Amino acid sequence: MGRAVQIPRVTCLVSDRDDLSLLPALVDAGVDGFQVRAKLLDGRALTALAERVVAAVRPSGATVLVNDRLDVALAAGADGVHLGRVDLPVAAARRIAPHLVIGATCRSRADVAAAAADGADYAGFGPVFATTSKDGLPDPLGPAAGAAAAGVLPLVAIGGIDADRAGEVTASGAHGVAVIGAIWRDPDPVLAAKEIVARIGG
Repeated sequence: MGRAVQIPRVTCLVSDRDDLSLLPALVDAGVDGFQVRAKLLDGRALTALAERVVAAVRPSGATVLVNDRLDVALAAGADGVHLGRVDLPVAAARRIAPHLVIGATCRSRADVAAAAADGADYAGFGPVFATTSKDGLPDPLGPAAGAAAAGVLPLVAIGGIDADRAGEVTASGAHGVAVIGAIWRDPDPVLAAKEIVARIGG
């Protein structure tokens, strides 16, 4: 596509319930991506949240994506959008925003191939392990499923990822990881982030 796309190795999901004052320290710890996900916020509040995240981490070069909402990603000046299985189709998002990073939720190699054909830049692959961060998810896929799906698009593994599992999934072929609870529910989120970054290497 002729676009220079940088897919983060460690993405921290951010909601309105998280301590946004820690975002610059998380970047310093090696977190290079942030995904704004706050499903209960209306468009106005979500845009304001995304703008705050962009302002906090963009100066350090981190990538900011918005979950589900392409309109909010565009309005807030984010770098891209992550689209779930019932969101705006990837191909439509690519037509509207050819310059943005677009990720797609995938659960098989066939899903990844379809997302690639539609113009996605990466596949959010999961849940790899059981997680309590989101309700109604299907059974965990396990790291072997990621290994089978690798090689089409960069895979960003999500679902129950902590420092130990981050090394396991990247060794199995994932490009990176997306993390919620292992950072925000830790007593020291910044130290937790450093441990995850260290496990996946450079």
